[in-house]
Amino acid sequence: MTKVKVAGFGVSLDGFGAGADQSLDNPLGVNGPEMFQWFFPTKFFQTMIGKDGGETGPDNDFGTRAMAGFGAFIMGRNMFGPVRGPWPVTGPDASWKGWWGENPPYHAPTFVLTHHPRPPIEMLGGTTFHFVSGGIEEALQRARAAAGTKDIKIAGGVETVRQYVQAGHVDEIHLAVAPVAIGQGEPLFSGIDLRALGYRTVEHVPTARATHIVLAK
Repeated sequence: MTKVKVAGFGVSLDGFGAGADQSLDNPLGVNGPEMFQWFFPTKFFQTMIGKDGGETGPDNDFGTRAMAGFGAFIMGRNMFGPVRGPWPVTGPDASWKGWWGENPPYHAPTFVLTHHPRPPIEMLGGTTFHFVSGGIEEALQRARAAAGTKDIKIAGGVETVRQYVQAGHVDEIHLAVAPVAIGQGEPLFSGIDLRALGYRTVEHVPTARATHIVLAK
């Protein structure tokens, strides 16, 4: 049965899932990259960016699990890029196709939540970005149709994850809790009662750079 998952989601000790002031220069927000120091050295990440080497072990295993085998992805517009308002048809922002270059790491249909319609963008490697202006339910319905028997990943950002968790759609959450406090940013679970929603810890693996916690219901 298809499951909806949040996987490989970095979170700080003080509960933030992204740093403050996300921008073109700081796509993860100020201090945000500190939450992903478990992921960047892994063999999986190094391969993903076209480099050799990288570390194996539990962090690499969780990083691989966080991206492999999904039939569809859903993300918020802020995760797709820094462009705001109606999608521009001229100027430098008109050609924006995400942070990831011509071959994004998704390799599956990827549904981007937005208030402003935009035609799909087909990328190399099997990724097609579909822009959904009808809300989270429409995006999930389309993702289920695209994924077939495979799982669906809610890729982020923080507000998108919060909406899907609060709506009761997320079956499993993998958090990589980094041993850092970033001070300010976007709180991941503020005001959300995970226990009341039925989540329990089913996996707990500490490493030198993070504590991996998997919650399921």
